[in-house]
Amino acid sequence: MAKMDVVTFGETMILFNPDNKGALRYVHTFHKSIAGAESNVAIALSRLGNSTGWFSKLGDDEFGRYVTSIIRGEGVDVSRIKIDKNNNTGLLFKERFAHADPNIYYYRKESAASRLSPDDIDEGYIKNARILHVTGITPALSEKTRKATIEAIRIAKENGVLVSFDPNIRLKLWGVEEARPVLLEIAKYADIIFPGIDEVRMLLSLEDPEEIAKHFLDLGVGKVAVKLGKKGCFVTDGKENIYVNGYAVEKMEDSVGAGDGFAAGFLAGILRNLPLKECGEWANGVGAMAVLVHGDMEGFPTLRQLMEFIGRKDRVDR
Repeated sequence: MAKMDVVTFGETMILFNPDNKGALRYVHTFHKSIAGAESNVAIALSRLGNSTGWFSKLGDDEFGRYVTSIIRGEGVDVSRIKIDKNNNTGLLFKERFAHADPNIYYYRKESAASRLSPDDIDEGYIKNARILHVTGITPALSEKTRKATIEAIRIAKENGVLVSFDPNIRLKLWGVEEARPVLLEIAKYADIIFPGIDEVRMLLSLEDPEEIAKHFLDLGVGKVAVKLGKKGCFVTDGKENIYVNGYAVEKMEDSVGAGDGFAAGFLAGILRNLPLKECGEWANGVGAMAVLVHGDMEGFPTLRQLMEFIGRKDRVDR
């Protein structure tokens, strides 16, 4: 098997997106798609021309088959998916009001993905990647998934595979006090990390991007990309310290998926050995384009679309 650019794993659920704004009790029709931070990153990277693989446990149900079909259709390798005959594929519903960020309702307790264990981690598959991408969502699902995350990181570190980490705190899955020691322990093993201002405020009581970056550099992280929302990002490798401006978005359709797009854009730049500032520009660009479309992954661009959006290539309409 040819070496893969990025391998990642975690829960992908069925997303029901309402066709109308308002309380769900008054909504009667929904659009079905998929939602999962790790599969989002894999899909975004695939669209940018990188080879990616994603795995998880899915229920032996039509929703699990739908998840597999959609992710495979995006060019992501799904050969290591495990099927759980005893537990279902997770679900989530969005609820929209006038503000940009939707309410999220999870139906994922005891889902198939929450049963992912260290025994489900294929060592050879991870060894064959250039980068392993993990998030703070997977260790929040259960004790088993926490151990599986640590096992995957161990394999990566022992085999020279870079570890990319997005803390991605989900307070509906665990509290800050429980999350803090786990996420900070994982951060010690990361080569690349994507902290957001809000989550670092909760974890470390830090708000200054440069202080945040220094904290992680001191832990041994090689590259830090601090997400600053519409302002862009602060990126550093300990030698260069660069603020990279964000891209203006006139009308945000859906904020979910922006952080995953950001991580994918940055990793795509790293895989191409681009300068640090350019990696930040790619990250900001993919993150901005993600919010232009309803759905978690539908807005991720191809490489040509990204280059047009960030002004590196002229657009030809017709």
